[in-house]
Amino acid sequence: MNLHEYQGKELLKRYHVAVQEGIAVDTVDAAIEASKQLKNERGTQIWVVKAQIHAGGRGKGGGVKIATSLDKLKEKAEQILGMNLITPQTGAKGKRVNKILIAEDVYYGEEKDRHEYYVSVLLDREKKRNVIIYSVEGGMDIEEVASKTPEKILKEWIDPKNGLQAFQARKIAFNLGLSGDAYKNMVSFITNIYRAYVELDAAMIEVNPALKTADNKIIAVDSKMRLDDNALYRHKEYGDLRDITEEDSTEVEASHYNLNFIKLDGNVGCMVNGAGLAMATMDMIKLAGGSPANFLDVGGTANAQTTEAGFRIILSDPNVKAILINIFGGIVRCDRVAQGVVDAYKNIGTINIPIIVRLQGTNAEVAKEIIDQSGLKVFSAIELKEAAELVNKVLAA
Repeated sequence: MNLHEYQGKELLKRYHVAVQEGIAVDTVDAAIEASKQLKNERGTQIWVVKAQIHAGGRGKGGGVKIATSLDKLKEKAEQILGMNLITPQTGAKGKRVNKILIAEDVYYGEEKDRHEYYVSVLLDREKKRNVIIYSVEGGMDIEEVASKTPEKILKEWIDPKNGLQAFQARKIAFNLGLSGDAYKNMVSFITNIYRAYVELDAAMIEVNPALKTADNKIIAVDSKMRLDDNALYRHKEYGDLRDITEEDSTEVEASHYNLNFIKLDGNVGCMVNGAGLAMATMDMIKLAGGSPANFLDVGGTANAQTTEAGFRIILSDPNVKAILINIFGGIVRCDRVAQGVVDAYKNIGTINIPIIVRLQGTNAEVAKEIIDQSGLKVFSAIELKEAAELVNKVLAA
Protein backbone atom coordinates (compact mmCIF):
# COMPACT_ATOMS: atom_id res chain seq x y z
CA MET A 1 0.00 0.00 0.00
CA ASN A 2 1.53 3.29 -1.13
CA LEU A 3 1.29 6.33 1.12
CA HIS A 4 1.29 10.01 0.30
CA GLU A 5 4.23 12.15 1.36
CA TYR A 6 2.33 13.77 4.24
CA GLN A 7 1.18 10.37 5.53
CA GLY A 8 4.68 8.93 5.41
CA LYS A 9 6.07 11.92 7.26
CA GLU A 10 3.51 11.56 10.04
CA LEU A 11 4.58 7.95 10.55
CA LEU A 12 8.27 8.88 10.49
CA LYS A 13 7.71 11.51 13.17
CA ARG A 14 6.48 8.74 15.48
CA TYR A 15 9.99 7.28 15.23
CA HIS A 16 11.67 10.60 16.04
CA VAL A 17 12.69 11.30 12.45
CA ALA A 18 12.90 15.04 11.84
CA VAL A 19 10.73 16.04 8.88
CA GLN A 20 9.84 19.15 6.94
CA GLU A 21 6.60 20.13 8.65
CA GLY A 22 3.49 20.67 6.60
CA ILE A 23 -0.29 20.51 6.45
CA ALA A 24 -2.22 18.61 3.76
CA VAL A 25 -5.26 20.39 2.30
CA ASP A 26 -7.68 19.98 -0.58
CA THR A 27 -8.89 23.56 -1.13
CA VAL A 28 -7.21 26.90 -1.77
CA ASP A 29 -8.83 28.49 1.29
CA ALA A 30 -7.51 25.68 3.46
CA ALA A 31 -4.06 26.23 1.94
CA ILE A 32 -4.08 29.88 3.05
CA GLU A 33 -5.17 28.89 6.55
CA ALA A 34 -2.52 26.16 6.72
CA SER A 35 0.24 28.63 5.84
CA LYS A 36 -0.75 30.76 8.81
CA GLN A 37 -0.56 27.79 11.16
CA LEU A 38 2.98 26.83 10.18
CA LYS A 39 5.48 28.38 12.54
CA ASN A 40 8.37 30.20 10.92
CA GLU A 41 11.05 30.99 13.44
CA ARG A 42 12.97 33.11 10.93
CA GLY A 43 10.00 35.38 10.24
CA THR A 44 10.12 34.95 6.46
CA GLN A 45 7.06 34.30 4.30
CA ILE A 46 8.25 31.32 2.29
CA TRP A 47 6.28 28.12 1.81
CA VAL A 48 6.49 25.09 -0.45
CA VAL A 49 3.34 23.90 -2.26
CA LYS A 50 3.64 20.19 -3.07
CA ALA A 51 1.26 18.00 -5.08
CA GLN A 52 0.28 14.80 -3.27
CA ILE A 53 0.21 11.88 -5.71
CA HIS A 54 1.64 8.38 -5.61
CA ALA A 55 4.52 9.11 -7.99
CA GLY A 56 7.98 10.63 -7.95
CA GLY A 57 9.38 13.37 -10.13
CA ARG A 58 6.72 15.86 -9.03
CA GLY A 59 9.11 18.78 -9.12
CA LYS A 60 10.08 18.16 -12.73
CA GLY A 61 6.40 17.95 -13.67
CA GLY A 62 5.51 21.27 -12.07
CA GLY A 63 3.97 19.76 -8.95
CA VAL A 64 6.29 21.48 -6.44
CA LYS A 65 6.41 25.29 -6.28
CA ILE A 66 7.84 27.92 -3.94
CA ALA A 67 5.56 30.70 -2.65
CA THR A 68 7.08 33.88 -1.20
CA SER A 69 3.85 35.58 -0.11
CA LEU A 70 0.25 34.73 0.68
CA ASP A 71 -0.80 35.98 -2.75
CA LYS A 72 1.79 33.73 -4.39
CA LEU A 73 0.71 30.86 -2.17
CA LYS A 74 -2.87 31.23 -3.36
CA GLU A 75 -1.69 31.41 -6.97
CA LYS A 76 0.48 28.27 -6.69
CA ALA A 77 -2.24 26.35 -4.85
CA GLU A 78 -4.74 27.21 -7.59
CA GLN A 79 -2.26 26.05 -10.24
CA ILE A 80 -1.52 22.69 -8.64
CA LEU A 81 -4.88 21.64 -7.13
CA GLY A 82 -6.88 19.79 -9.74
CA MET A 83 -4.08 19.74 -12.30
CA ASN A 84 -3.24 16.62 -14.29
CA LEU A 85 0.36 16.06 -13.18
CA ILE A 86 2.59 14.17 -15.58
CA THR A 87 5.93 12.91 -14.27
CA PRO A 88 8.39 10.23 -15.44
CA GLN A 89 6.63 7.82 -13.06
CA THR A 90 3.00 8.54 -13.99
CA GLY A 91 3.30 7.86 -17.71
CA ALA A 92 1.67 10.01 -20.35
CA LYS A 93 -1.76 9.69 -18.73
CA GLY A 94 -0.65 11.54 -15.58
CA LYS A 95 -2.47 11.78 -12.26
CA ARG A 96 -5.02 14.27 -11.00
CA VAL A 97 -3.90 16.23 -7.93
CA ASN A 98 -6.63 16.12 -5.27
CA LYS A 99 -4.49 17.24 -2.32
CA ILE A 100 -1.53 19.50 -1.77
CA LEU A 101 0.91 19.81 1.10
CA ILE A 102 1.72 23.29 2.38
CA ALA A 103 5.20 22.85 3.83
CA GLU A 104 7.63 25.01 5.74
CA ASP A 105 10.82 26.37 4.20
CA VAL A 106 13.84 24.45 5.46
CA TYR A 107 16.37 25.81 2.94
CA TYR A 108 17.47 28.69 5.13
CA GLY A 109 20.98 30.03 5.58
CA GLU A 110 23.84 29.97 3.09
CA GLU A 111 23.59 27.48 0.22
CA LYS A 112 27.16 26.31 0.85
CA ASP A 113 26.11 25.21 4.35
CA ARG A 114 23.32 22.94 3.08
CA HIS A 115 23.44 19.62 1.27
CA GLU A 116 20.92 17.10 -0.09
CA TYR A 117 21.44 13.36 0.44
CA TYR A 118 19.53 10.27 -0.67
CA VAL A 119 18.48 7.53 1.79
CA SER A 120 16.20 4.54 1.27
CA VAL A 121 15.51 1.18 2.93
CA LEU A 122 14.10 -1.87 1.16
CA LEU A 123 14.52 -5.61 0.79
CA ASP A 124 17.27 -7.02 -1.41
CA ARG A 125 15.57 -10.23 -2.52
CA GLU A 126 18.71 -11.63 -4.11
CA LYS A 127 20.75 -11.35 -0.90
CA LYS A 128 17.71 -12.02 1.33
CA ARG A 129 18.58 -9.03 3.47
CA ASN A 130 17.31 -5.52 4.03
CA VAL A 131 19.54 -2.90 2.47
CA ILE A 132 20.08 0.80 3.12
CA ILE A 133 20.85 2.63 -0.11
CA TYR A 134 22.39 6.07 0.22
CA SER A 135 24.21 8.73 -1.76
CA VAL A 136 25.78 12.16 -1.40
CA GLU A 137 23.91 13.11 -4.58
CA GLY A 138 20.32 13.49 -3.39
CA GLY A 139 17.58 15.52 -5.03
CA MET A 140 15.57 15.49 -8.24
CA ASP A 141 18.33 13.98 -10.42
CA ILE A 142 18.96 10.81 -8.38
CA GLU A 143 17.86 8.58 -11.30
CA GLU A 144 20.44 10.26 -13.54
CA VAL A 145 23.08 9.82 -10.83
CA ALA A 146 22.28 6.10 -10.61
CA SER A 147 22.52 5.80 -14.40
CA LYS A 148 25.63 7.86 -15.14
CA THR A 149 27.64 7.62 -11.91
CA PRO A 150 26.54 4.41 -10.16
CA GLU A 151 29.66 4.50 -7.98
CA LYS A 152 28.01 7.33 -6.04
CA ILE A 153 25.19 4.98 -4.96
CA LEU A 154 26.30 3.10 -1.85
CA LYS A 155 24.66 0.15 -0.08
CA GLU A 156 24.75 -1.26 3.44
CA TRP A 157 23.20 -4.70 3.92
CA ILE A 158 21.68 -5.61 7.27
CA ASP A 159 22.03 -9.08 8.80
CA PRO A 160 18.43 -10.09 9.67
CA LYS A 161 19.60 -11.93 12.81
CA ASN A 162 21.30 -8.89 14.30
CA GLY A 163 19.46 -5.92 12.79
CA LEU A 164 21.09 -2.58 12.09
CA GLN A 165 24.26 -2.24 14.14
CA ALA A 166 25.49 1.09 15.54
CA PHE A 167 28.75 0.84 13.60
CA GLN A 168 26.78 0.54 10.34
CA ALA A 169 24.86 3.75 10.98
CA ARG A 170 28.15 5.47 11.81
CA LYS A 171 29.72 4.07 8.65
CA ILE A 172 26.91 5.52 6.51
CA ALA A 173 27.25 8.95 8.11
CA PHE A 174 31.03 8.81 7.60
CA ASN A 175 30.69 7.76 3.94
CA LEU A 176 28.39 10.74 3.42
CA GLY A 177 31.27 12.97 4.45
CA LEU A 178 29.63 14.35 7.60
CA SER A 179 31.24 15.43 10.83
CA GLY A 180 30.32 17.07 14.12
CA ASP A 181 26.64 17.60 14.88
CA ALA A 182 25.62 16.73 11.32
CA TYR A 183 27.37 13.36 11.69
CA LYS A 184 25.61 12.61 14.99
CA ASN A 185 22.24 13.68 13.59
CA MET A 186 22.67 11.51 10.49
CA VAL A 187 23.49 8.49 12.68
CA SER A 188 20.23 9.03 14.58
CA PHE A 189 18.36 9.66 11.32
CA ILE A 190 19.55 6.36 9.78
CA THR A 191 18.85 4.42 12.98
CA ASN A 192 15.30 5.77 13.29
CA ILE A 193 14.49 5.35 9.60
CA TYR A 194 15.51 1.70 9.76
CA ARG A 195 13.53 1.12 12.95
CA ALA A 196 10.46 2.62 11.29
CA TYR A 197 10.96 0.36 8.26
CA VAL A 198 11.05 -2.78 10.39
CA GLU A 199 8.31 -1.97 12.90
CA LEU A 200 5.88 -0.65 10.28
CA ASP A 201 6.40 -3.76 8.11
CA ALA A 202 7.25 -1.40 5.27
CA ALA A 203 8.17 -2.67 1.83
CA MET A 204 10.11 0.52 1.11
CA ILE A 205 10.95 3.85 2.70
CA GLU A 206 12.66 6.48 0.56
CA VAL A 207 13.76 9.92 1.71
CA ASN A 208 14.94 12.12 -1.15
CA PRO A 209 16.22 14.52 -0.25
CA ALA A 210 17.42 14.07 3.29
CA LEU A 211 18.62 17.61 3.90
CA LYS A 212 21.50 18.77 6.05
CA THR A 213 20.35 22.23 7.00
CA ALA A 214 22.56 25.25 7.53
CA ASP A 215 22.51 24.54 11.28
CA ASN A 216 23.42 20.82 10.81
CA LYS A 217 20.00 19.25 11.33
CA ILE A 218 19.09 16.23 9.17
CA ILE A 219 15.52 16.56 7.88
CA ALA A 220 13.32 14.37 5.67
CA VAL A 221 12.17 16.87 3.04
CA ASP A 222 10.26 14.19 1.14
CA SER A 223 8.92 10.76 2.01
CA LYS A 224 7.90 7.84 -0.17
CA MET A 225 6.62 4.92 1.83
CA ARG A 226 5.04 1.62 0.83
CA LEU A 227 3.60 -0.71 3.47
CA ASP A 228 3.52 -4.46 2.90
CA ASP A 229 -0.10 -5.40 2.13
CA ASN A 230 0.49 -8.88 3.53
CA ALA A 231 1.32 -7.41 6.95
CA LEU A 232 -1.56 -4.95 7.24
CA TYR A 233 -3.45 -7.37 9.50
CA ARG A 234 -0.85 -6.42 12.11
CA HIS A 235 -1.44 -2.70 11.50
CA LYS A 236 -5.17 -2.35 11.03
CA GLU A 237 -4.97 1.28 12.13
CA TYR A 238 -3.15 2.10 8.89
CA GLY A 239 -5.88 0.73 6.61
CA ASP A 240 -7.53 4.16 6.50
CA LEU A 241 -4.39 5.62 4.91
CA ARG A 242 -5.18 3.89 1.63
CA ASP A 243 -6.13 6.30 -1.15
CA ILE A 244 -8.05 4.31 -3.76
CA THR A 245 -8.27 7.36 -6.05
CA GLU A 246 -4.55 6.83 -6.69
CA GLU A 247 -5.03 3.21 -7.72
CA ASP A 248 -6.26 1.62 -10.93
CA SER A 249 -10.06 1.36 -10.66
CA THR A 250 -10.12 -2.24 -11.94
CA GLU A 251 -7.54 -3.28 -9.36
CA VAL A 252 -9.62 -1.66 -6.63
CA GLU A 253 -12.74 -3.51 -7.80
CA ALA A 254 -10.81 -6.78 -7.93
CA SER A 255 -9.68 -6.32 -4.33
CA HIS A 256 -13.33 -6.20 -3.22
CA TYR A 257 -13.66 -9.80 -4.44
CA ASN A 258 -10.24 -10.88 -3.07
CA LEU A 259 -8.96 -11.32 -6.61
CA ASN A 260 -5.28 -10.79 -7.30
CA PHE A 261 -5.41 -8.52 -10.35
CA ILE A 262 -2.76 -6.36 -12.01
CA LYS A 263 -3.48 -4.47 -15.20
CA LEU A 264 -0.91 -4.74 -18.01
CA ASP A 265 -0.61 -3.28 -21.51
CA GLY A 266 -1.31 -6.30 -23.71
CA ASN A 267 -4.37 -7.56 -25.60
CA VAL A 268 -4.94 -11.06 -24.15
CA GLY A 269 -6.98 -11.22 -20.95
CA CYS A 270 -5.92 -13.97 -18.55
CA MET A 271 -7.92 -15.75 -15.85
CA VAL A 272 -5.89 -18.34 -13.98
CA ASN A 273 -5.84 -19.98 -10.54
CA GLY A 274 -2.54 -19.81 -8.71
CA ALA A 275 0.17 -17.18 -9.04
CA GLY A 276 2.73 -19.62 -10.43
CA LEU A 277 0.38 -20.92 -13.11
CA ALA A 278 -0.63 -17.35 -13.92
CA MET A 279 3.01 -16.37 -14.48
CA ALA A 280 3.59 -19.47 -16.61
CA THR A 281 0.48 -18.68 -18.65
CA MET A 282 1.64 -15.12 -19.28
CA ASP A 283 5.09 -16.38 -20.29
CA MET A 284 3.55 -18.88 -22.69
CA ILE A 285 1.41 -16.17 -24.28
CA LYS A 286 4.54 -14.06 -24.84
CA LEU A 287 6.47 -17.01 -26.27
CA ALA A 288 3.61 -17.69 -28.66
CA GLY A 289 3.78 -14.09 -29.91
CA GLY A 290 0.98 -12.51 -27.87
CA SER A 291 0.91 -10.00 -25.03
CA PRO A 292 -0.97 -10.46 -21.72
CA ALA A 293 -3.39 -7.68 -20.75
CA ASN A 294 -3.48 -8.56 -17.07
CA PHE A 295 -2.44 -10.83 -14.26
CA LEU A 296 -5.55 -12.36 -12.65
CA ASP A 297 -5.30 -15.09 -10.04
CA VAL A 298 -8.76 -16.21 -8.90
CA GLY A 299 -7.15 -18.15 -6.04
CA GLY A 300 -8.24 -21.35 -4.38
CA THR A 301 -11.57 -20.11 -3.02
CA ALA A 302 -13.05 -18.95 -6.32
CA ASN A 303 -16.75 -19.46 -6.87
CA ALA A 304 -19.19 -18.50 -9.62
CA GLN A 305 -19.61 -14.98 -8.22
CA THR A 306 -15.90 -14.14 -7.99
CA THR A 307 -15.24 -15.70 -11.38
CA GLU A 308 -17.98 -13.57 -12.94
CA ALA A 309 -16.46 -10.50 -11.29
CA GLY A 310 -13.04 -11.35 -12.72
CA PHE A 311 -14.54 -11.93 -16.15
CA ARG A 312 -16.26 -8.54 -16.06
CA ILE A 313 -13.05 -6.81 -14.98
CA ILE A 314 -11.14 -8.35 -17.88
CA LEU A 315 -13.84 -7.32 -20.35
CA SER A 316 -13.80 -3.73 -19.06
CA ASP A 317 -10.42 -3.28 -20.73
CA PRO A 318 -11.02 -2.11 -24.32
CA ASN A 319 -7.59 -3.39 -25.33
CA VAL A 320 -8.56 -7.01 -24.66
CA LYS A 321 -9.12 -8.86 -27.96
CA ALA A 322 -9.18 -12.41 -26.59
CA ILE A 323 -9.47 -14.15 -23.22
CA LEU A 324 -7.56 -17.21 -22.06
CA ILE A 325 -9.03 -19.09 -19.09
CA ASN A 326 -6.53 -21.56 -17.68
CA ILE A 327 -7.73 -23.45 -14.61
CA PHE A 328 -6.01 -26.41 -12.99
CA GLY A 329 -8.58 -27.85 -10.60
CA GLY A 330 -6.89 -28.70 -7.35
CA ILE A 331 -8.22 -26.59 -4.53
CA VAL A 332 -10.61 -24.66 -6.76
CA ARG A 333 -13.15 -26.70 -8.71
CA CYS A 334 -13.30 -26.34 -12.49
CA ASP A 335 -17.10 -26.42 -12.53
CA ARG A 336 -17.29 -23.33 -10.29
CA VAL A 337 -15.14 -21.39 -12.69
CA ALA A 338 -17.09 -22.62 -15.68
CA GLN A 339 -20.38 -21.60 -14.06
CA GLY A 340 -18.98 -18.14 -13.33
CA VAL A 341 -17.98 -17.69 -16.97
CA VAL A 342 -21.41 -18.78 -18.14
CA ASP A 343 -23.17 -16.48 -15.66
CA ALA A 344 -21.00 -13.56 -16.75
CA TYR A 345 -21.79 -14.25 -20.39
CA LYS A 346 -25.55 -14.33 -19.71
CA ASN A 347 -25.50 -11.22 -17.53
CA ILE A 348 -23.23 -9.17 -19.77
CA GLY A 349 -24.86 -10.14 -23.05
CA THR A 350 -23.08 -10.47 -26.36
CA ILE A 351 -19.34 -11.00 -26.14
CA ASN A 352 -17.63 -10.42 -29.45
CA ILE A 353 -14.14 -11.59 -28.60
CA PRO A 354 -12.86 -15.18 -28.71
CA ILE A 355 -12.57 -17.14 -25.46
CA ILE A 356 -10.07 -19.95 -25.08
CA VAL A 357 -10.69 -22.31 -22.17
CA ARG A 358 -8.33 -24.85 -20.65
CA LEU A 359 -9.83 -26.67 -17.65
CA GLN A 360 -7.95 -29.56 -16.10
CA GLY A 361 -8.33 -31.33 -12.76
CA THR A 362 -11.19 -31.50 -10.26
CA ASN A 363 -14.59 -31.66 -11.97
CA ALA A 364 -13.04 -30.79 -15.36
CA GLU A 365 -15.53 -33.02 -17.19
CA VAL A 366 -18.47 -31.35 -15.43
CA ALA A 367 -17.00 -27.96 -16.31
CA LYS A 368 -16.68 -28.92 -19.97
CA GLU A 369 -20.31 -30.03 -19.99
CA ILE A 370 -21.40 -26.69 -18.47
CA ILE A 371 -19.46 -24.78 -21.14
CA ASP A 372 -20.70 -27.00 -24.00
CA GLN A 373 -24.37 -26.63 -22.98
CA SER A 374 -24.12 -22.86 -22.48
CA GLY A 375 -24.07 -21.89 -26.14
CA LEU A 376 -20.83 -19.97 -25.60
CA LYS A 377 -18.57 -19.74 -28.61
CA VAL A 378 -15.34 -20.94 -27.06
CA PHE A 379 -12.21 -22.73 -28.16
CA SER A 380 -11.00 -25.53 -25.92
CA ALA A 381 -7.46 -26.75 -25.37
CA ILE A 382 -5.79 -29.47 -23.34
CA GLU A 383 -2.14 -28.40 -23.18
CA LEU A 384 -1.06 -24.93 -22.02
CA LYS A 385 1.16 -24.45 -25.07
CA GLU A 386 -1.77 -25.38 -27.30
CA ALA A 387 -3.99 -22.85 -25.51
CA ALA A 388 -1.45 -20.03 -25.94
CA GLU A 389 -0.93 -20.81 -29.61
CA LEU A 390 -4.70 -20.95 -30.10
CA VAL A 391 -5.03 -17.45 -28.61
CA ASN A 392 -2.69 -16.01 -31.18
CA LYS A 393 -4.29 -18.02 -33.98
CA VAL A 394 -7.74 -16.57 -33.29
CA LEU A 395 -6.29 -13.07 -32.93
CA ALA A 396 -4.67 -13.36 -36.34
CA ALA A 397 -7.86 -14.66 -37.96
